[in-house]
Amino acid sequence: MLVALDKYGSITLPAPLRQKLGLENEIYLELSLEDDGAIVLYPVNVQRNIRLNQKGLNKLEQARKSGTGQLPEWLTEDMKNAEADTDQQIP
Repeated sequence: MLVALDKYGSITLPAPLRQKLGLENEIYLELSLEDDGAIVLYPVNVQRNIRLNQKGLNKLEQARKSGTGQLPEWLTEDMKNAEADTDQQIP
């Protein structure tokens, strides 16, 4: 299957190939270069990482308890397990 590299360095995977592989929009692909020059792509999951200091966690807890406002679903899910990052100081 022939694909072209555009002026921005991007390629488009043809729809039949994406469908066959079950790739959906906004998926991340890891690219590796093999010793023989082959380019290999494989899908990966990217996990968001939210880091808060204790002050930020306190504000987050207040927001949780208030029950007001609408946050993106991904943030709501991430907040369920939020905890202080004791390994690194955040101003």
